[in-house]
Amino acid sequence: MVAMLKELAAYGLSTAEELGATYVEARAQRASYELITVDNGILKEFSKTFSAGLGIRVFYGNRFGFSSTNVLNRESVREAVEKAISAAKASRRVEKLGEREACKGVFKSAWRKKPEDVSDGTKVSLTMDVNKAGLGLDGIKSAVTRLGIQRDWRYIATSDGVDLEYESSLLGFAHMSVAFEAGAMERVSDQESAVAGWEFIEGKDWNQFSASVSRLAKEAVKAPLPPSGRLKAVADPEMVGLILHEAFGHACEGDLVSSGDSILSGKLGGEIASPLVTIVDDGLAEGGYFVPFDDEGSIKTRVLAVEEGVLKSFMTGRETAGILKLPVSGNSRAQDFTHFPIVRQTNFFMMPKDHGFEEIVEEAGEGIYIVGRGATGGQVDTASGTFTFSAGPSRMIRNGELAELVRGVVISGSILETLKGVEAVGKDLKITTSAFGGCGKDNQLARVGDGGPHVMIRELIVGGG
Repeated sequence: MVAMLKELAAYGLSTAEELGATYVEARAQRASYELITVDNGILKEFSKTFSAGLGIRVFYGNRFGFSSTNVLNRESVREAVEKAISAAKASRRVEKLGEREACKGVFKSAWRKKPEDVSDGTKVSLTMDVNKAGLGLDGIKSAVTRLGIQRDWRYIATSDGVDLEYESSLLGFAHMSVAFEAGAMERVSDQESAVAGWEFIEGKDWNQFSASVSRLAKEAVKAPLPPSGRLKAVADPEMVGLILHEAFGHACEGDLVSSGDSILSGKLGGEIASPLVTIVDDGLAEGGYFVPFDDEGSIKTRVLAVEEGVLKSFMTGRETAGILKLPVSGNSRAQDFTHFPIVRQTNFFMMPKDHGFEEIVEEAGEGIYIVGRGATGGQVDTASGTFTFSAGPSRMIRNGELAELVRGVVISGSILETLKGVEAVGKDLKITTSAFGGCGKDNQLARVGDGGPHVMIRELIVGGG
């Protein structure tokens, strides 16, 4: 199938040029996803989905047009080209595209054992065992376990000489436990995923993973709500990643900047954070998702968004790079071959410094340790830079030490005030991704990674929910 998809991409390129397109991108994709769900000891789902097709984007009369097909023959590809040209004629004009080098290459994420070589019975049996381990603790009334496996092959050829191909493997376990005690209920969830092969699954004790989620749920159901008010906070790497991705990363996306929907518009070169803060977007960061190039065929470069508190750059695709007069960073990504590429993050994270975790907690003195495990998301306004997030079960900090657990933790604030209030940055660095979700934007979902070290923040608004 790979050879056929490449041949159809070449045919799409030549056909679009014959019909008058001044620039053409042909994107081929073959992807699969397996999901096993076990709910309270019962196998609820074992699904396998597969997709393959071709997306054609043309630049015609200084306007972009896009169409796609999953019917793999020349007639359907020609029809997709004609639809893309028709769409371009009805689209807005684009004045200038950012320049990029035309590259060729083949990229593969690292794996030793292909998940598809593992039997379905082995996968189901393991998921059942992991669920049983999480459900086996007293006080746990419900437990849901999921095993997710994604394989993705993408190829892009363009009329300006790009010829790029990659294949990746992503998989992981997710678990959710619900604890009941004295009429109270607490739900805690967690997931661990990796860009790897089945060796990642074989190399971890997943029964211990689900049991630890259940133990946290049991402890949290008895915990009080946190005090409300402005508190000094220490955020763990998962919480740092969540805040950065949602509240700051989107504001660094070039399309939002150019449209004025970002609090960072007009601030390039300004001091917007503590000098301790350096933030990057890197498509090949260890622990994150695998993005060697974007869906415009541009090699992904490391974007230095913030360097020692100064706003240095934004993430761009070719159109936004032309508008903002910035380099093309390779951040124009599409959910799949049926979607038009838009500016997206890859792996967005804060760089580490020199503090140890215990040192940070000791320096904090009094406050709260905000934990991302079990967090349930929140709301962000990129134009104003405000955010509200629900954290996982966290701990108070008293006399420079971790103290009692608290639950229902809600934090809010202004992202720029938060970044300016960073008083210590840890030397640890953790970046994570997920096989069970991703980042949503413009009705598209993209796999991403985020993270950072432990960080001490002068104050956050904390409440109990």
